Amino acid sequence: MPRTIRITRSHKLAAAVLVAAGSVTAITATGGQSEAQPTAATSSATAGKAATAAPTAQEIAAEKAAAESAAKKAAADAAAAKKVAADRKAAAAKAVAERKAEAKKAAAKERSEKQAANRSTERKAVAAPKAAPKKYANNLDGWIRESLDIMKKKNIPGSYEGLHRNIMRESSGNPNAVNDWDINARNGIPSKGLLQVIQPTFDAYHVKGTPKKLTDPVANITAAANYAADRYGSIDNVDSAY
Repeated sequence: MPRTIRITRSHKLAAAVLVAAGSVTAITATGGQSEAQPTAATSSATAGKAATAAPTAQEIAAEKAAAESAAKKAAADAAAAKKVAADRKAAAAKAVAERKAEAKKAAAKERSEKQAANRSTERKAVAAPKAAPKKYANNLDGWIRESLDIMKKKNIPGSYEGLHRNIMRESSGNPNAVNDWDINARNGIPSKGLLQVIQPTFDAYHVKGTPKKLTDPVANITAAANYAADRYGSIDNVDSAY
């Protein structure tokens, strides 16, 4: 089995001396050419320094192309962002315009429907037959009921009972009854009709729309009720000659 040899520091120093001595011998043999001509290592270092100090035309062109490419990309990105913003703004404006158009359309439709409904109502109103005038019996009951309807329209108070009660006391229901014995008769203005009204009172309290004839049943009743309302509050409050 071979023995392991240990290399000591002394061995390393001796080897270094031998290498140095060999180098000196080589330089002497070449006549000092190492001083005049650089070695390969020296030339390589010098070339590296030159390359670092002055970039080549190819490197300059590559850097310029990279810068131009970056500038173009930045411009393209900016243009794309601007287009996106413009598209969003246009979309928002379109949405607002569409909402306004829908609201305007809805309002126009509502107006059209209202106008159509109004026209329909007007046509119905025109087409509707007029209500036939109310008819009343030509007797005391009919005269009182007709008078009450007129009094209601003219806001003259009174009831069926109040009118009937006073008519029966004054004329017994005779529209042509004439009082020819009291003071009015002696003064030439006798009381006449269902509620025994004198001509001056009839003229003063005549109700518009009724005949201007003192002995007309309805005209006589409504004029007397109008007079009683003015003097006593209502014909219902009268229980004797008035």
